[in-house]
Amino acid sequence: MSAIILTPSQRKVHRANAHHLTPVVMIGQEGLSASVTKEINAALNAHGLIKIRVHGDDRAAREQMFLTLAEELSAAPIQHIGKLLVLWRPTAEKEKSVDEDRKPGPREFKVLKYSKRGGQRPEVRTVKVLGNQRLSAGGQVKRAKPKLKSVKKRNLDN
Repeated sequence: MSAIILTPSQRKVHRANAHHLTPVVMIGQEGLSASVTKEINAALNAHGLIKIRVHGDDRAAREQMFLTLAEELSAAPIQHIGKLLVLWRPTAEKEKSVDEDRKPGPREFKVLKYSKRGGQRPEVRTVKVLGNQRLSAGGQVKRAKPKLKSVKKRNLDN
C-alpha cells in the first residue's frame, strides 16, 4: 500500500478541518506496535480525518512513524507539528437502507402562546409531536384518530 498524495491546497483544507479535533489515538513510549496501528486504522475508518499524539521526545522517530503510518494504512500525511500527527483517508460511503414499514419519527413545532393581557410578547414553546399524535389549533398535542372513510368509499374498496 502507498500513501495518498494530495495537492497543497487539498492538504490546507484538511489542516483547517483538523484544527478543532482532539487526538483520537495516543502512541506511548514503546512506539508504533501492531495494536496501535490497528486502532489508528479503525479510527481512520470511522472518522476519515484524525489526530494522533506521540508521547516520545525523538523528532526523527515521530517523523518516521508519521511516514510509516501513511504508507501502511494508505492514508495521506496532512500535518506534523510537535507531537501531533494528522492523517486523512477518504471514508467509504455508507449505504442507506430504506425500511418500508418504518413509521415517521417525532417532529418539532414552534407554538406561540399569546398572553391574556394585551401588551405582552407571546411565549414561544417547542413541542415534540410523535407519529401517532397531532397538533390542535390551540397548540395542544392530541392523539391522532384514524381517518374515517365515508360509507360510499368503504363500499368502493370492497
